[in-house]
Amino acid sequence: MRSLILLFALAFSVSAQAQLPHGTVYGTKPGTAGMMDASKVDAYMGTKTSVSTTIKGRIITVTKEKGGWFELDAGNGKIINAHFKNYNTTIPTSLKGHTVILEGIAQRQFIADSGQHFAGNNPTTDKKQANKQSLVFEVSGMMVE
Repeated sequence: MRSLILLFALAFSVSAQAQLPHGTVYGTKPGTAGMMDASKVDAYMGTKTSVSTTIKGRIITVTKEKGGWFELDAGNGKIINAHFKNYNTTIPTSLKGHTVILEGIAQRQFIADSGQHFAGNNPTTDKKQANKQSLVFEVSGMMVE
């Protein structure tokens, strides 16, 4: 009987640790005014290279716990690479698949193709290999939804 109670208590504690409670905050608590879906950030930015905003999206994977580095689903196969402004923030890998609300700065980064350093002297480069853009989000606050 005693071992049955111990087994039940152990199973309950493991399942409680696996799930993050709704409203868990990392960093500062994000404001929800003007919040948009992560798939709309690129269009919202227009021609700007950076914009301060609040977004909502699903975490694909946590790439590094220390510093809070993770990838966010931006829809249509696009990914937003995100990290915390404060490097002392640590997030668990169990955030994978959770929907979160992020507040911070969205930035466009331009990635040149491998022939870019030749300054146009590479005639075999076609227009399909044009410079690529990626979105990076510097998070000041995150809340698990």
